[in-house]
Amino acid sequence: MYMEFIRDGRSPIPESEVTSRVMSSIRGKDTKPELKLRKALRDAGLSGYRLHWKKAPGRPDIAYPGKKIAIFVHGCFWHRCPKCNPPTTKTHKNFWDEKFRKNVERDKKKTEALVNTGWKVFVFWECEIESDLQKCVDQIHEYISNIDY
Repeated sequence: MYMEFIRDGRSPIPESEVTSRVMSSIRGKDTKPELKLRKALRDAGLSGYRLHWKKAPGRPDIAYPGKKIAIFVHGCFWHRCPKCNPPTTKTHKNFWDEKFRKNVERDKKKTEALVNTGWKVFVFWECEIESDLQKCVDQIHEYISNIDY
């Protein structure tokens, strides 16, 4: 059966309709780990953040502009978590290896740009948020509590 796919050139042509549906459902922002962390921050009294703040280098997922705190929530698979070592793809290996390499390099550049302009950067991995959400919140809370104004 011939399947027609809308192509934007960012990924290989899916081999099945199921693959196409799965790939189409992947979100770039407001992911489950991101929503979970944001809720926990609010519950801990750490509201007042901005989402995907365009004025900060790299548009962090969560930003406290007045405190110059940037938070990235990285999905383990897409950003290649060093803690849980996610599996690699079985098809279109060259494409995906290059895609993952570029993701990691882009993440590094975003962090460097923020640090070079005086921001404190936190990177929380999906697996960290799942395994110990409170530890993630505590790190941010402790940093904010120790800021000298």
